[in-house]
Amino acid sequence: MELYHYCLQYNEWKDELKYKCDTVRSMEITDMPVAHNNSDVTRNLAMRRAELSKKCELIEQTAIEADPEIYQYILKAVTNEGITYNYLKMVCNIPCGKDMYYDRRRRFYWLLSQKT
Repeated sequence: MELYHYCLQYNEWKDELKYKCDTVRSMEITDMPVAHNNSDVTRNLAMRRAELSKKCELIEQTAIEADPEIYQYILKAVTNEGITYNYLKMVCNIPCGKDMYYDRRRRFYWLLSQKT
């Protein structure tokens, strides 16, 4: 279940990588004195983006290792809730049978557990 919920964060990570790339912020003006810390916002953002990129790549590469032919279907199923084999067959036209798909999905989670 831990890996299941880990993979469900994939789309949030991709969105953060896509949209959170600006370090410029406006200053908040208040009557209260503020301490100026010397944190490097650009460095923090770069480190966060590198971490998220590594996590996304881990999931993507593991899906490819599980089965190079149907990895995009595995990736869609493990990173979104409610994606069943029936959905993949009817909407996405997955090119394999139910047993093969579930076998490869189990293999994906097994491989991911070995890597984390």
